[in-house]
Amino acid sequence: MHDGDTLQRFVFERFPVRGYIVHLDASWRALTEHHAYPAVIRDTLGEAAAATMLLGATIKFEGLLTLQLQGPGPMHLLVVQASHRHALRGVARWRGEAGDPNLEALTGGGQVTVTVENSDHSSRYQGIVPLSGARLANCFEDYFARSEQLPTRLWLAATPERAAGLLLQRLPSGAGASTEETAHAVSEGDEDWNRVLHLAATLSQDELATLPAGEVLRRLFHEEDVRLFEPDPVFFQCTCSRERVNGILRSLGAREVNELLAERGNVEVRCEFCNRAWQYDAVDVAALFAESDSLTSPRALQ
Repeated sequence: MHDGDTLQRFVFERFPVRGYIVHLDASWRALTEHHAYPAVIRDTLGEAAAATMLLGATIKFEGLLTLQLQGPGPMHLLVVQASHRHALRGVARWRGEAGDPNLEALTGGGQVTVTVENSDHSSRYQGIVPLSGARLANCFEDYFARSEQLPTRLWLAATPERAAGLLLQRLPSGAGASTEETAHAVSEGDEDWNRVLHLAATLSQDELATLPAGEVLRRLFHEEDVRLFEPDPVFFQCTCSRERVNGILRSLGAREVNELLAERGNVEVRCEFCNRAWQYDAVDVAALFAESDSLTSPRALQ
């Protein structure tokens, strides 16, 4: 039976290699249910969602990780966000025909931006790599090579029902040993790493998407000593709220919002991630800016 909406870590007991495997089921369907994506866009977004969860698993942070793909091509914007608690949301934007699954053609080049921001805003990290290569996995491998400087390989898959990903990462070997011992450990580590990659290369996208994590690892590494840890749940969650929408409208200003109200009879703000619509009538708008005025009045500032 397939294990849905889970992220699991595993290690090779005898090799300096670790890995993560993620399966997105209900969370993936919730992410796409309000959007009529072309198949190529949908599959790319699914791979990006799985890859973002895998990337987040390799980083120690308490806050939000944002992956953004941006380029001049048909799919000009894709954003996926994941929290340290494994909450997930994402959206893609496209224009014209989007039929070529080649990532470079689909995006027209551009760049991949990864941003990690702690909840208390105490620290913020951002890494950028070019959008190059046929598959999203190639971009992530390039990102790991530049930012983490750890050899990393990814396998990604997406269907209308689920998205999945497998990450393998080589860890440093020979730390704290003599120069001769270190060279020997590195040489052995190279052989082990190549062996693991050779075995993982036999994994099909269908197997990755449909088989439970334990079965995937057994099929690939049945002769190796692999320890699979307990799964962490993954879930879809959008952070939109009435309070956030109030802030957006206040930032537009009373004049512009009242002009929209006069033109349309009400004001609607729709969340790009979950497609939820927030409605404001004349009473809501009046109350919104009356509250805003009271917050900025001289008496309120005393």
